[in-house]
Amino acid sequence: MTKVELLYEGKAKKIWRTDDEDLLISEFNDSVSAFKGEKNSEVEGNGALNTPRSTELVIYLAALGGPP
Repeated sequence: MTKVELLYEGKAKKIWRTDDEDLLISEFNDSVSAFKGEKNSEVEGNGALNTPRSTELVIYLAALGGPP
């Protein structure tokens, strides 16, 4: 699978279109924020923790009939 186009970039993640039209790549960084963005920092490994959490959430919402 290859990244083709950056669809979204925010302060915590990037979402990429891939060469497989049924799959996207979500790429999380290690940034964290608190107090409505007033306090920002980097926590090593935070992005790696967010990836499986996000995956499980998308699977759960799809099972409920939400958008894939």
